Amino acid sequence: MSNASAFDKALKSIEKISFARISGRLVRVNGLLLESVGCQLAVGQRCQIENIDGTLIDAQVVGFDRDVTCLMPFKQPEGLMAGARVFPAEKSRELMIGSGWLGRVINGLGEPIDGKGALEGDAVLQQQRGQIHPLTRKAVDSPLDVGVKAINGLLTIGKGQRVGLMAGSGVGKSVLLGMITRCTAADVVVVGLIGERGREVKEFIEHALTSAGMAKSVVVAAPADESPLMRIKATELCHAVASHFRDQGHDVLLLVDSLTRYAMAQREIALSLGEPPATKGYPPSAFGIIPRLVESAGNAEGEGTMTAIYTVLAEGDDQQDPIVDCARAVLDGHIVLSRHLAEAGHYPAIDIGQSISRCMSQVSEKPHQAAARALKQLYADYMAIKPLLPLGGYVAGVDAAADRAVRLFPAIENFLRQQVDECAPLTQTVSSLTALAKA
Repeated sequence: MSNASAFDKALKSIEKISFARISGRLVRVNGLLLESVGCQLAVGQRCQIENIDGTLIDAQVVGFDRDVTCLMPFKQPEGLMAGARVFPAEKSRELMIGSGWLGRVINGLGEPIDGKGALEGDAVLQQQRGQIHPLTRKAVDSPLDVGVKAINGLLTIGKGQRVGLMAGSGVGKSVLLGMITRCTAADVVVVGLIGERGREVKEFIEHALTSAGMAKSVVVAAPADESPLMRIKATELCHAVASHFRDQGHDVLLLVDSLTRYAMAQREIALSLGEPPATKGYPPSAFGIIPRLVESAGNAEGEGTMTAIYTVLAEGDDQQDPIVDCARAVLDGHIVLSRHLAEAGHYPAIDIGQSISRCMSQVSEKPHQAAARALKQLYADYMAIKPLLPLGGYVAGVDAAADRAVRLFPAIENFLRQQVDECAPLTQTVSSLTALAKA
């Protein structure tokens, strides 16, 4: 290279050197909502705020009001002061994902929090949730074995289905998710622990997942003490990770606990920005983000599948709770856990009368469907006459269907119950169900 060309190249490189860094300044702190002026930032853009000791706090633009930009930090901000400099993030950090993510626990930013060192990967994780075109979605046409008798037998889930697990607090949602994680036939399981108590994160990993379930799982945790923005990021990261492994050709099961905490995080952000509350204090945007999130799950073109199970907290065991009702409308089925069954020691406390899988007819054989309908009818017949039994109001021999329901109910109840450490394969469950329905 001649001296002239080297000199020209050096002159051109000077244009790329930043002699000054653009920044705005912080003018107001209102709870977790921060306001800055003096720098143009787009909604959704990442930025950094200078702390009193010179360190930088990561934040994201969530809105603006005229020339005031509204920011929200990912972590609890400390040491902020009036006039602190706000810098636009130069470039979003790319996450490299691969099989090394299995068995790891990360936060909503993709940072490891399990003390096992840095995450390794060979592909860039696409963090933007791309919506799947409705005409390119692969059909839900094969069952997914989740290892739970009541679900495999009566509420069969298909590969690519989105299901809601509706329940109040303390009726066994997390335990049931742990059973599914350990027993499922899925190749990869992605678990999102969103907005739960910090104590429950470690307990879920050690007691519900155990080492067997953790070996094929990726856990994304954002406990209740995290910022609402971090809880939203963690939920969206779950879907991005699950989508990546789906696109690699794996059968992926995504478990999100819970969808309600995701909506609550959006409510906190929306109310901070001045959005008016609508139903039970939830602003309209809280109901708008649920369909967008759910529609990013499911099957796409390719060999892999992505099944999703979302827990939905029914406040006060109200099945007409607005978030429950919204989720039920956009999901492909719902499994209701009953407090009455849980209090009676019936686990998993699945109320088969209120639960339904909208894809069961597409993924199961006709004899299986007939046996499931027969058992549900027997269960309903018994529940109808159960209040009469202690009072002597039931007389044997009057109604043949009622007599059969009373005779078979102990076997039905035994079929629906399952130990926490017990796995029930799909084929074995269908055989037991068919034999019970013919008894």
